[in-house]
Amino acid sequence: MVLIESESDDEISVTEVPNPSASSSSPPKTTDAKIVGGDDSDGFETASERGVSEYEEDEEEGDRKQDAVENQEPQPSDNPEKKEDQVEALLLLVLLFKKEKALEDANEAKKEGNKLFGDGLYEDALSKYELALHFAQEFPESVDLRSICHSNRAICYLKLGKYAEAIKESTKAIELNPSYTKALVRRAEAHEKLEHFEDALTDLKKILELDPSNGQARKSIRRLEPLAAEKQEKMKEEAIAKLKEMGNSILGKFGMSVDNFKAVKDPNTGSYSFSFQN
Repeated sequence: MVLIESESDDEISVTEVPNPSASSSSPPKTTDAKIVGGDDSDGFETASERGVSEYEEDEEEGDRKQDAVENQEPQPSDNPEKKEDQVEALLLLVLLFKKEKALEDANEAKKEGNKLFGDGLYEDALSKYELALHFAQEFPESVDLRSICHSNRAICYLKLGKYAEAIKESTKAIELNPSYTKALVRRAEAHEKLEHFEDALTDLKKILELDPSNGQARKSIRRLEPLAAEKQEKMKEEAIAKLKEMGNSILGKFGMSVDNFKAVKDPNTGSYSFSFQN
């Protein structure tokens, strides 16, 4: 049997009373229980008990958040393909700006060269055209501009009497633009100055192919054709004279000379035949 005795408002003493069947030698057992602030069956906790419970809940919540972070699959911050496209677009913009700036500088240098040429400063004009070519040399879109600059350098060399250089610059212009008649005219003029009449006629005939209405080219052809024929005949005579000289040096050992051979020109073919005579 258990007897409950009240000793005070905050303390309860519980005494076990032995059953009659229990040994008389066993002393009675007493169990003390203290309740602070009321009966423990009311569900109240001590301050220390609440602290431990709240800590454990916070720790569990932290563990859950950590697990969620660890288990979360990484999300790519950016699409690699999109980033690559953006880089390419940026590079294109840089190249476009570089090209526009270079072409702008090239055109400005060409304009300065034109002004210097107009003032008769041909050497200075040559330098400006060269600068324009330097700015424009990397871009396919600058073909026309480069062709013009080479042709302008050709006319500068013509004014300076440097005809071989004029031919070189004109040729560069024509290589860039085969239908550039102005460059063909300047090369033809340089060839004429060097008495390359056949080469000059070739350029003039090309001009007529490109522009049949070019009367100046037609007049130049009529003027140069007899000069070309005359030079060709002169060159033949010079070649024959050299051959005679060589022949005499050889035939003289045998008591003969080239005068023993008569050259006869074929009027139909223009070729020569030789016959021996005493």
